[in-house]
Amino acid sequence: MPFLIIGIILIVIIAIFASNICIVPQAQAYIIERLGAYHKTLHTGFHIKMPFFDKVRTKISLMEKIADFAPQDVITKDNVKMRIDTVVFYQITDCKLYTYGVEHPKVAIENLTATTLRNIIGELELDNTLTSRDLINTRMRTTLDEATDPWGIKVNRVELKNIIPPKEIQDAMEKQMKAERERREKILIAEGTKAADILTAEGKKQAMILGAEAEKQKQILLAEAEKESKIRQSEGEAEAILAIQRATAEGIRLINEAAPSDAFLKLKSYEAFEKAADGKATKIIIPSEIQSLAGLAASLREVSVAEKPEESTEA
Repeated sequence: MPFLIIGIILIVIIAIFASNICIVPQAQAYIIERLGAYHKTLHTGFHIKMPFFDKVRTKISLMEKIADFAPQDVITKDNVKMRIDTVVFYQITDCKLYTYGVEHPKVAIENLTATTLRNIIGELELDNTLTSRDLINTRMRTTLDEATDPWGIKVNRVELKNIIPPKEIQDAMEKQMKAERERREKILIAEGTKAADILTAEGKKQAMILGAEAEKQKQILLAEAEKESKIRQSEGEAEAILAIQRATAEGIRLINEAAPSDAFLKLKSYEAFEKAADGKATKIIIPSEIQSLAGLAASLREVSVAEKPEESTEA
């Protein structure tokens, strides 16, 4: 019997000891209360709490949380009503403040996000709201981080998920975008046509320049060829004249070497006279030697004519 009681006591002690062992997982923290008051925060690892006095108040995840809130109705500075839904990324940095600082932290963050968003959008016009997402995100993050700091919460990032303007505003924006696209299309077509005309004109200009240069080269080559031909012709004529002069000089040399008689020279003069008197010349200058020879020939002719009548009378 005593052994049974001791065994039961040991089992109870082991059960109590086991129930007061706390193994905190990674990225979590436990809030421990002793006799109803905050005692300490248990972080990752093995812990033993005091039996009957300590209890786990809450288990808190230290990982970054995402709060996706429903769209909120906001009004811009130019009185345009729209709906914006936001996403808030936050993380618990102080477990004690998070547990005892605010009763419903997520609800508090949602309400604080809605009011901050309305204040910021109320200072902006519609166009600025649609084009200033980064500015709105930064201002909201700064404001929320300051407001949630007493709650042990750090707001890491705020994003405007959707901005939904009214239907008529959407239609006007679509028409504006369509007109802008058409305008850009016309500008691109005009620029393309302009570029094509410029390229065509440049091509014609280059073609004319190349044609003129080709014609110029052609004329230069023709002139050089004609010049070369004339030079060659002149050289041929000079060579021909030189050959004639050489032949004449050679003939004179041969005649001089042969020592011709006066009769031969007179006969050659007579032949030259016949060529000169072929009827083409208007004036003929006859050397004195040829004149004497011509007079001799005329005397011989008269004698022969006088002898012929006498022969006829005698007959």
